[in-house]
Amino acid sequence: MKKTIGQIARGFAIIFCNPEQTKIQTAIGCIETSTNKLTSQIVSISLGIAGGVAFLMILLGALQIQTSAGNPERINQGKEIIEGAIVGLLLIIFSVFILKVIGVDILKIPGFEAS
Repeated sequence: MKKTIGQIARGFAIIFCNPEQTKIQTAIGCIETSTNKLTSQIVSISLGIAGGVAFLMILLGALQIQTSAGNPERINQGKEIIEGAIVGLLLIIFSVFILKVIGVDILKIPGFEAS
């Protein structure tokens, strides 16, 4: 029998979201109790947060360029912020792609399949 998070944390008050007791209610919503699905949820939430931060950094760089009043130093700072955000976003996207290629296609690790 596989132990799940719900079975391991017996001393705590656990509120399940569904009758099958496969999801636990948390402050950020319902999360899965199986490690494969939990890992998948963590990765997808992290990618969403990273995308949001990159978008905000691009907006910050654009705002800095627009409010630079022709100051070349502030224009360059704004460009560097935008470039850093785009490079970081591309790095995250390609790292997920490489992990999926290695995990699914090459090593055939269970739980890495697209759901």
